[in-house]
Amino acid sequence: MESLKGILPALITPFDDEGRVSRRGLEALLPRLFEAGVHGTYICGTTGEGLLMPVAMRCEVAEIAVALTPKGHSAIVHVGASSFEDARDLARHASRIGATAISSLPPSGPGFGFSEARRYYAALAAASDLPLVVYYFPEVYPSIRTLDQLEEVCALSNVVGVKFTDFDLSVMSAVAKPGRVVFNGRDEVLAAGLLMGAHGGIGSFYNLVPEQFVDIDALARAGRWSEVRMRQDAVNALITAVLRFPLFPAIKQMLTWSGIACGGCLVPRSGLSVEQQDALRKALAAPAVRAVLPEAWRV
Repeated sequence: MESLKGILPALITPFDDEGRVSRRGLEALLPRLFEAGVHGTYICGTTGEGLLMPVAMRCEVAEIAVALTPKGHSAIVHVGASSFEDARDLARHASRIGATAISSLPPSGPGFGFSEARRYYAALAAASDLPLVVYYFPEVYPSIRTLDQLEEVCALSNVVGVKFTDFDLSVMSAVAKPGRVVFNGRDEVLAAGLLMGAHGGIGSFYNLVPEQFVDIDALARAGRWSEVRMRQDAVNALITAVLRFPLFPAIKQMLTWSGIACGGCLVPRSGLSVEQQDALRKALAAPAVRAVLPEAWRV
């Protein structure tokens, strides 16, 4: 529990031209993130395209990422899958390779309600000796939608907390109880999430400007809230600009421009068109956006 806090990038997964996992890309990205001061990583989640990978590929990514995680930093492996057997096997694999914790989205699709979500999390929590961080994302995965439902899932044995991806921070505040870890999942409101009780954040944009989010977290811990808001407003200029494009291809494109070759996204996602790349470059040239980008890779 003590290690489950702070800033955790929802790690993107670099691929080569053949769609295979790029060890070289991970070996370039992960040290940069840790040098920036992040406290761990969230591996093979939605940002990392875990749900689009076969189990063997997800295991490969997890093994590389956990091996590259410095001592004292956390490595949370997302193990959610359409098949519970796959999720169970991924959870057991995460335990064998030394991950800190596992996490999973709720089941999705027609006919899945709260009773199925609760049953899924109970079985997954019992399938591994690693602590489980549940994933609350009601906008996309509505099988868990209310505070009462979230509380019931968090009360399950071996569940230690929640990745909270929603803008209703009153629910976050209510669920952030002593002995439970809560990660803010909306990058745009990390500052507000920390104020409302989050112990840190897990986010896609942390891949791009980890220093910005590490600073927001540190300033919040020091109670310097006026500075926290200013830093959040500054980084939101970048978030607003990038969200005009397909998010994961845009993040990979920006990292590739920065010198970390990430390849494309897995089918069915496509890359940015030439026109979109040109428009993204122009968006990144805006003064408010340039101000938060590392000097070494402003495009």
